[in-house]
Amino acid sequence: MNPPNPALVTLRGARRLPRLPLLLLCAAYLLPGLVGRDPWRNADLTAYAQMAAIAEGRTPWWAPTLGGVPADTALLPHWLGAAAIVAGSPWLDPAVAARIPFAILLALTFGLVWYSSFHLARTEAAQPLPFAFGGEADPLNYARAIADGALLALMATLGLLQLGHETTPELAQLAAMSLLLYALAAAPFRARRSRAAVLASLPLLAGSGAPSMALAAGLGAWIVCRGSPDGPVRALRPWIAAGLVLAALLAAALGAWHLRTDALTLAGIGRLLRQWLWFLWPVWPLALWTLWRWRHRLTDRHLAVPLVPVAVALMANIAMAGSDRALMLGLPGMAVLAAFALPTLSRGAAAAIDWLSMCYFTLWALVFWVLYCALQTGVPASTAGNLARLLPGYVSHFSAPALALALLGTGAWVAVVRWRTGRHREALWKSLVLPAGGVALCWLLAMTLLLPALDYARSARPWVDRIAALLPPGACIAAPGLAAPEVAALEAVGHWAVDARSGAAAGPCPVLLLAASPEAKPAPPGWRRLGTVVRPTDREDVTTLYLRAAAAPPPAAPRAR
Repeated sequence: MNPPNPALVTLRGARRLPRLPLLLLCAAYLLPGLVGRDPWRNADLTAYAQMAAIAEGRTPWWAPTLGGVPADTALLPHWLGAAAIVAGSPWLDPAVAARIPFAILLALTFGLVWYSSFHLARTEAAQPLPFAFGGEADPLNYARAIADGALLALMATLGLLQLGHETTPELAQLAAMSLLLYALAAAPFRARRSRAAVLASLPLLAGSGAPSMALAAGLGAWIVCRGSPDGPVRALRPWIAAGLVLAALLAAALGAWHLRTDALTLAGIGRLLRQWLWFLWPVWPLALWTLWRWRHRLTDRHLAVPLVPVAVALMANIAMAGSDRALMLGLPGMAVLAAFALPTLSRGAAAAIDWLSMCYFTLWALVFWVLYCALQTGVPASTAGNLARLLPGYVSHFSAPALALALLGTGAWVAVVRWRTGRHREALWKSLVLPAGGVALCWLLAMTLLLPALDYARSARPWVDRIAALLPPGACIAAPGLAAPEVAALEAVGHWAVDARSGAAAGPCPVLLLAASPEAKPAPPGWRRLGTVVRPTDREDVTTLYLRAAAAPPPAAPRAR
């Protein structure tokens, strides 16, 4: 016989979070950064460039390339972004159009985590102990309070903040993993929906670039269902098997079977542990507390189900030598586990989370406002001088709507802090309001007060503008061996035709671009140096442009924008 349930929750403790504040918090997390910025360098820019190339017909839908080089990419998410660009043309900026479906995927992830936690908390094993004289939490109200806590925990997670706002395949993988979590959680209550969710989640996960994780997650789900005493849960096993078959077939059809493993060195173990500490904060201590307090009941569904995505993500993270994008797929499960720690937290632990969150995020909010004042007014002078060195050539911009939104967000944060530091101790989710609100506040301030400066630092446009001053419009650029993000910038931002294949220098393109210092080697035979371009925010990022010796010199005037 299992030891008694460790959760003790009063009727007042099972209050649900009011819907309007929760929806506003989600909006503050989801919407900032959706418009008003370019795709940022590396994965975000590379994925967008491939989507734009597909949408514009510059590369096939089935076999996309970047600079003529076949792209090792997940087709389904790129098709989704390309379709959004086509649907939004010509009314929406292509970057905004591509970003919208991925914001919807993040919102879908939020909803799936909420409903997964809600259904898991409804199970008999997860319900709190009844009191001798009554007054315990109502089962449905308790489930809603746990679900609110899981959603707040997910939003509070530091690792989701940047990756969750990118236009990359991993966001589709996150939604697919959340859909599998929902399928397992809702099986006793929503049999048809669970079967459909299983049949959709595993193939979507495989088609979004993670077929191995889809197979591992499906196997874990099958094991959990096999060990469940609930008939509807055990009846899900054939549907999981069918989902696994569909996932394998779809991955084979899309050519998605690529192993991305890497050996983990001794030094890498330390980096991995540090990554877990910050990426999974603040859910990892709560999840560990859940596993400890419920350690005698780990086979119960409300613990075993979220452990499936957590275990798969951790194993993939280790196998890929610390891939944060693989680790992100475990966040829904970690958030659910963290929510079940809330009924067992002591008052001192809850107060420590509150004070740490209040001090930490208030300090960061002050930093953002100081940086904004330095950019706009030059005061304080030392901060303004440091920013000028970090952002050479940047000209500050003032936006009244952005300032108004930042003031509203800061005012809301002050109100939440006042509410939380008052006598409001009964709600289960109370300890996660400040962490989730603080993360949303920081993202809102970054995407309003500092967005122009961040976009200047993270966008490829300043680099592209410097290249455009040396080249005529529509020039063909040979860039053999150039990294994918730079090729993406030349194609998607500069709108040049780029040949990045290894033999591109022998092709017809009259311009050659090499990622090397001008002092490293002389001009290649048959080419003359046209100029050197240094990325404004990275002095180590140097590219050299050459013009074919037989080609006519380019016009002196920069290309019109």
